[in-house]
Amino acid sequence: MTVLDDTVLADPAALAALDSSGVLRSAATAGAQVRSTAHAAAEAGIAQLGDTRPRALVLVARPGISASAAGILAALLGPTCPVPVVVSELVPTWVGALDVVLAHTGDGTDYELADAIGRAARRGAEVVLSAPAEGPVASAGAGRVRLVEPRVPVPPGLDLPRALAVGFVVLVQLGLLGADHGLGDELGPVADVLDAEAERNQPGHEPFMNPAKALALRLADHTPLIWGTDPLAAAVAAHGVRALATHAGQVAHGADAADGVTAAGLLRALATGATDIFHDPFADGGDGDVAAPPPRVVLLGTEEEDPVRALLRRTGRDLPAPDVVHPVEEVARGTRNAALLRAVLLASRLDVAAVYLGLATRMITPA
Repeated sequence: MTVLDDTVLADPAALAALDSSGVLRSAATAGAQVRSTAHAAAEAGIAQLGDTRPRALVLVARPGISASAAGILAALLGPTCPVPVVVSELVPTWVGALDVVLAHTGDGTDYELADAIGRAARRGAEVVLSAPAEGPVASAGAGRVRLVEPRVPVPPGLDLPRALAVGFVVLVQLGLLGADHGLGDELGPVADVLDAEAERNQPGHEPFMNPAKALALRLADHTPLIWGTDPLAAAVAAHGVRALATHAGQVAHGADAADGVTAAGLLRALATGATDIFHDPFADGGDGDVAAPPPRVVLLGTEEEDPVRALLRRTGRDLPAPDVVHPVEEVARGTRNAALLRAVLLASRLDVAAVYLGLATRMITPA
């Protein structure tokens, strides 16, 4: 089991020494990714989709960040979306000229995706592709798809803001967010929220002033159960699991909270899994075996209602001392598009917390 060196999180110089490859700096570019991607999407002609009402919107969910983005976009649209939304690992065989396909990848050599993009383009579908300009994926749709290239380079696993920005622009142009969304093509409110979150999470801030560091400390030496109390928060929770695995090598469980509380074994572990902070398996006569880290519930919420109350209303259950991440101070109740803005903020906070954990446990190694 990896061991957290919590002194690192309080020492900006130590963090800088460990982060010689600049992962923290890259994680702080979320707002810049959104702004630059909005401009790239405009240059790619996404606005021309404004006259389109597709038969179906296909969100291609490749492994990794692409799946996170597809899940968040699908949850944002929800069951009231005026057109069918299909989330698929590859482009369905029925896709045709009446459909819009949205795909994201950071891997320009994904040959399965390249085949799928080529097939969709040949069948006449409107394809929006967020991908590097070099490689088989971009080549498969050359001249036949709307390619949005990355303009802010980041390490693998930190490109969710770019993927979401492309998706938001597409949804705005297709008119799928409703007439009063107010986002605009530049996505200024999204970028502003992410810039403010990056400021809060900068390395120079002590953990009590830095929500990502505080979250990292709460998750360390535990098995996180990241549960969303609304569909959008549940999609962000799934991304949080990927972020912890990618950057911190930490195993976690992500789910809709209503589904999570049906896992009887996890509930028993929550009730009995508290660890004595003075217990030492070596000094206390144990054989040196390390027990599984105790579980810790983190409830995420993007809607107006408090997550604990939402869980009780939806399931009739009350969990013992859950951690609650409900950014209503950062995105006030009543704010236009509050749920969307809270979702991108939570996803960014989970990314940065995972990077802090990865640095403090040496899972992210100096370049």
